[in-house]
Amino acid sequence: MRRYGPAVLLALVGAAILRVSLFSELYLRYVQAGLRPYLVVSGAALVLLAVAVAVAGVARGAAVHEAEGHEGGDGDGGGDGHEGAGDHAGHSHSDTHSHGPAGPRVAWFLTLPALALLLFPPPALGSYSAEREAAQRAAQGVGTFPDLPSGNPVDLTLGEFGSRAVYDSGRSLKGRTVRLTGFVTRDGDGTWYVTRLLVSCCAADATTAKAEVRGVEAPPVDTWVTVTGTWHPEGELGSTEAWPPVVDVTSLRRVRQPDNPYEKR
Repeated sequence: MRRYGPAVLLALVGAAILRVSLFSELYLRYVQAGLRPYLVVSGAALVLLAVAVAVAGVARGAAVHEAEGHEGGDGDGGGDGHEGAGDHAGHSHSDTHSHGPAGPRVAWFLTLPALALLLFPPPALGSYSAEREAAQRAAQGVGTFPDLPSGNPVDLTLGEFGSRAVYDSGRSLKGRTVRLTGFVTRDGDGTWYVTRLLVSCCAADATTAKAEVRGVEAPPVDTWVTVTGTWHPEGELGSTEAWPPVVDVTSLRRVRQPDNPYEKR
């Protein structure tokens, strides 16, 4: 069985990648949608490589078995042949005591993360990751923003809402009803936020966008919600007092976590 260890590891990792990228939308928990083709190609390549390694292992095993058969036949002819076979057996036992024919046995521990990804994909980042980022934003430059679409409520990402609330000198949010979707985070003093994580490439570079919610009771932490309300100005534009922005909420609805839980930064 150890002969097929590398093939098994390659197949597990390839199958795990294909499971989250080709047969489901789970890959969106970790990377941007545009990276899906690369994940699919990588997973397929690993599975094909596993097949090739397994076939090579079968051929190698057959060759070794045939060679041992020839050596056994030669050894029956005299004492020297018997001694050589004994030396060969002793050498083989020493080499494989801590290493199998396919490498060190400790390599089998690599199956654990592969199986975990295949059977129990990690969840998307949530409130813990959001709270690790300090609520400090350097001024990005106050200026005007494009006009919002007509009609109320207007659907905005939390990144868009935060940028307009903190930096828009044209006050495009004033008098508008907005609708925001994210998960619930809380401070120790009871203040709560609708929050979203923004990514450029993958979950490793995530940053936080959030809005303080006033006017309704907070659902449990990490609950996904859609809130509708109006912007409540706080502090000077571009200042730390303006962050995080505040929304006076008139309605709240619990929703299912979206397939892509992140916003693009």
